[in-house]
Amino acid sequence: MRTRWLGRSRGRNPLRRRSDVVEAWTALAVAVLVCVGAPLMGAVTARWAHGEARTTAEEQRADRHRVRAEVVERPAGPGPSSRTDEQRVPRATVRWTEPGEGRRTAVARVPANARPGDTVHVWFDSRGRNVPPPVDNASVWQHSIGMGTFAAGVSAAGVLLVHRVVREAAMRRRLTEWERAWARTEPEWARRGA
Repeated sequence: MRTRWLGRSRGRNPLRRRSDVVEAWTALAVAVLVCVGAPLMGAVTARWAHGEARTTAEEQRADRHRVRAEVVERPAGPGPSSRTDEQRVPRATVRWTEPGEGRRTAVARVPANARPGDTVHVWFDSRGRNVPPPVDNASVWQHSIGMGTFAAGVSAAGVLLVHRVVREAAMRRRLTEWERAWARTEPEWARRGA
């Protein structure tokens, strides 16, 4: 009597070839890697990305400070910049009073609807350069989840691509084995038909 394991007979089957066994084990490995490995890779990547993003956000919070300033005049267009994304940010001349240093004036990013005389909040770093606000916790989490999802997707896609390559190689080998077997069997069939 043959033993059964997961619904399959463990006995010797004369029709089962080595390529069939390799393909079956590969399918099992793919199922485990896609169901367990890819989410695990995503979780590890998300944890790493969260730590990196949180560190960056803390550094930005320590280096940047917010200033309440008055819009003095608005330039005709966006300020010059080497980056195209910064060219879209409206800039205006603002004035504020710095404790211990008196009145200061600078060109800074302002909301698109700001007009002369409006009070706005602008951010500066420790060198006095106008910078965007520090990254908030929601952005840190969004970055972490995005990186984790991307890593899980790439891992699953890589596993499925390798599985496809193995299946195609197994199919080519199986067809070669069948052709050899037919080359041995075909002469007998040709004699029987004659």
